[in-house]
Amino acid sequence: MMAPTDIIDTLAGIEPGSALDAIRAKRLQARENAQKSYLALFEPIDAGEFSLLERAAVAAFVTGLHGESPVATFYRDKLAASAGGAVLLETIDAEIARGKTSGPYGSFPAGPLSVENTAGLIYRVSAASKPVLGARLVAAFEHAHLLVFRPRDAASSDMKALLAAGWSPTGIVTFSQLVAFLSFQVRVVCGLRTLATVNA
Repeated sequence: MMAPTDIIDTLAGIEPGSALDAIRAKRLQARENAQKSYLALFEPIDAGEFSLLERAAVAAFVTGLHGESPVATFYRDKLAASAGGAVLLETIDAEIARGKTSGPYGSFPAGPLSVENTAGLIYRVSAASKPVLGARLVAAFEHAHLLVFRPRDAASSDMKALLAAGWSPTGIVTFSQLVAFLSFQVRVVCGLRTLATVNA
């Protein structure tokens, strides 16, 4: 049985035997763990309380917020290929456009770090998109935007919003892991592709 294709190698365009392949081979455990994380989050044996469609939708939204890239294209295509996913694409594209900003920003607790407080967009899903996305994805998109751009502002009330929308504590943990993984993946792929350009 063939081993599954390494997703980061695929997205970064790394060919077997290339200089970048050799670089990644030096961090074999990191390479294997990143692949295991992808498989656990996007190809789980049991999706449990966070459906595959929801995972693909959140991934398309989060990677879209990071800008155009092979990673964003990959997850957009993954959503399009998911049962029920194609009908969400236009709405998610509209929400990505609404949520585009730069960060991180937000406020620190009163103290010496307060001088670094930076105001920025507080994203909310549009009224037009809410019926298409449904309560769970509306809450997920708003929370994902918070995690990507305003992590220092995260509070217990944000968790309550997810719970109120039907997310379980277990689902919230998996959701948070997925958003963190996507931010990591986007940065790694971007860095590897930049290295490939420099070494070309």
